[in-house]
Amino acid sequence: MNNQSPMHIVRSFSDAMEAMDFATGLHYVADDIEYINSPNTSVRGPSGIMAVLGPFFEPIEENEFVIRRQVADGNIVVLERLDRHRVPQGWFELPVTGVYEVHNGKITYWREYFDFDTIVKEMARVYGAAE
Repeated sequence: MNNQSPMHIVRSFSDAMEAMDFATGLHYVADDIEYINSPNTSVRGPSGIMAVLGPFFEPIEENEFVIRRQVADGNIVVLERLDRHRVPQGWFELPVTGVYEVHNGKITYWREYFDFDTIVKEMARVYGAAE
């Protein structure tokens, strides 16, 4: 995997996570990866990633990660996405930008940027809760 481009590694990781094939997806991350999901959530390692994402993905039946823009500069990859998640009540969508750093064929840094209010509004829309 070390001779694959950073973009290929990140896209392969994203494809596996989209399919909820976490074992394959986590194969692309370093043991000491730093994952920042929000300003107050920073974890390390594959187990840290799953501690954050496991509960989020649990009710999801299907994902669609629509790549809007992608750019790579050396070891840095940026993916602007529309993450679509299907739960029993319907689809909810979240615009996300992920920033990744790849070294020696593994993702060593992953940070997601999104608007938390969008999550709240989408969840309210899908689950019918009051905003």
